[in-house]
Amino acid sequence: MKNRLLTERAVREEGPARPAARGKTRPVRSVTVNLAESPLGWLKARGLISARQFDAGEQLRGDWERANLPPVVTMRWDAAPMGRGARGPSDPAAATEVQLVARRRFETAVAAAGSGLADILWRIVCAGEGMREAEQALGWPARAGRLVLSLALDRLADHYRIG
Repeated sequence: MKNRLLTERAVREEGPARPAARGKTRPVRSVTVNLAESPLGWLKARGLISARQFDAGEQLRGDWERANLPPVVTMRWDAAPMGRGARGPSDPAAATEVQLVARRRFETAVAAAGSGLADILWRIVCAGEGMREAEQALGWPARAGRLVLSLALDRLADHYRIG
């Protein structure tokens, strides 16, 4: 399974700083995400899918991530106890509501795509599998995945009313 490549780089020393433990400061770090590393971004960059199809796929992936459906590898780091001045929602149930609504949107969108197209949508858009891996996992011939994915993304764009 291929995932997006995240690279971390430090900001110049004279850049903004955050307070750290014991009054020390450390430089702020940023994360750069290469959108062309996603299978959907790769297809769009090469003109194999339209901007409309790409936007539909990104909206589906956003709902999938907001619903907290990606697999958890080890433990939940966000479950730390809340102290004074801690960040996070003031109402712990609010995050759950957002997840439930996003899950409902995700399930509705996948159902709108159709049962035969949901597998390729999930594999390419959500799981980040490459086209070759998805075709092999589904037992499809080479080059069949792109056509089926295009149909699925068109239905998804219709569902999301993306013009």
